[in-house]
Amino acid sequence: MTQDRQAEIAEHSDDRDSFMRLLGGWGSAIDAMLPPVAFGLGWFLSGESIAIGGLVAVVVGAVLAGWRLSQRARPLAVLISLLAVALGALIALYTGDAVDFFLPRLVTNALSALAWMTSIAIRWPLLGVVVGTALGQARRWRQDPDLLRAYSRASWVWVGQYVVRLAVFIPLWLLDAIGPLTVSQVVLTWPLVAVCVAGSWWVVRRSLPAQHPGLRHPRVAGTPE
Repeated sequence: MTQDRQAEIAEHSDDRDSFMRLLGGWGSAIDAMLPPVAFGLGWFLSGESIAIGGLVAVVVGAVLAGWRLSQRARPLAVLISLLAVALGALIALYTGDAVDFFLPRLVTNALSALAWMTSIAIRWPLLGVVVGTALGQARRWRQDPDLLRAYSRASWVWVGQYVVRLAVFIPLWLLDAIGPLTVSQVVLTWPLVAVCVAGSWWVVRRSLPAQHPGLRHPRVAGTPE
């Protein structure tokens, strides 16, 4: 195998690892999964007490928030996650219906799907914004037609993630099916994120021409091949 080919394979692997690391969100996915599961378990084991279920969820959310801050996670993102858990508990207490704890998750998934679709429509795909910003490319990725097209196509995978969740969550919420809704938080959080990341990476790579230098090297007009 030639040195050029070895270098190409190594760079491809580096791009893939960077992509997975930037978008994997394993920690965030687990953080999003545990408080709803804690609520469902707390509610069931306490004899269907919304107050206890909500308290357990908030405590678990607070512990996760403290741990994430100790790992130098972004304070604003941690605070928003904790507030979402507290909001769900308050809504359930206010309505007196335990299933309403999950209402904020329905809303955030719907808004996320809308945001990703809008970003694709205006040619600022969020996948490119996230990866390009993390790689320190400013707007250069968007000046590369191949990268712009690849990120736009792969962003639809992320839209699909939110649509799948809504297709499961909404019927369960309407049926007051707290048990299945709790279980779905596990299945449709970390595992779905893993599938989404792998799928969007595959779409990006399939969309880029064979001669493209990769995510780290946008081909801007005037830049040599």
